[in-house]
Amino acid sequence: MIAHHGRTHVSPSELPSATRLRTPSESPESRHHLVERVVERIGKSIKDRLLNPGERLPSERDLARQLKVSRATVRHAIQCLTAMAVLKIRPGVGTFVADGPPEIGRFSFALIGALYGFQPWQMFEARIILESSLAALAAERGKERHFLALAEEVAEMYATCQDPAKYLIHDVRFHRAIASASGNPILAALMETIVTALYENRRETVHGTTNLNESAQIHRDIYHAIHARNAACARRLMEQHLRRAEAAQLDENPRAASGFESRSAPPIVQALPREQIQPRTKPS
Repeated sequence: MIAHHGRTHVSPSELPSATRLRTPSESPESRHHLVERVVERIGKSIKDRLLNPGERLPSERDLARQLKVSRATVRHAIQCLTAMAVLKIRPGVGTFVADGPPEIGRFSFALIGALYGFQPWQMFEARIILESSLAALAAERGKERHFLALAEEVAEMYATCQDPAKYLIHDVRFHRAIASASGNPILAALMETIVTALYENRRETVHGTTNLNESAQIHRDIYHAIHARNAACARRLMEQHLRRAEAAQLDENPRAASGFESRSAPPIVQALPREQIQPRTKPS
């Protein structure tokens, strides 16, 4: 048992033994699989209410010991869950389960997509309309804190060009930061619903991605346009970026051209991201 804030709490180590990870060592080939399994275990703990909304997770060191994996694997899994807005990292405090009320369910959106046969081109069309406008609004309304967040994610993208899975996490955070900078939480929530629903499918194909340096470059160009408060340029660059991303993803996974792939949803709690979404401030 682990004590959390003055009360006793069930730890992931006390899950049934069949759900524990039992891998004596981690090779580069097995790392991705282990990360996926840690994501599933933490998600199951949340779904089963062993970890509750707003609750702090055990430390990275404790999770690594309990799940019998390396701290690097735990760290990567937490980054994935943060990108999916299941967890929220508070620097200097810890990692917490997202605790806001769900507004638009990621799972329901993905389920509707599978049921009605949403096509990838339709999803990208929606993203182009929405995210190009968000980029323009970010250029008009963004604050210095938003620009700093964008600059940090661009730097991390360049630093992770050789690791597509980690690159994808910073890619998602970059787009989330733009939504925050738009000053409109309703548009940000709509964008997050689409992006988060697509994230899990994307992370299964991202390992075949090439030319991440080129992708990082266009993200840097978008950042520069937003920071320069050039709304027209930010809008144009975002649209170009998404059209290229659509073409690249179809090259990586031709089966996606036929629509949402049918597969079981992972046992992850459905929670809408709230991080960095700010109340609207009317620009002066």
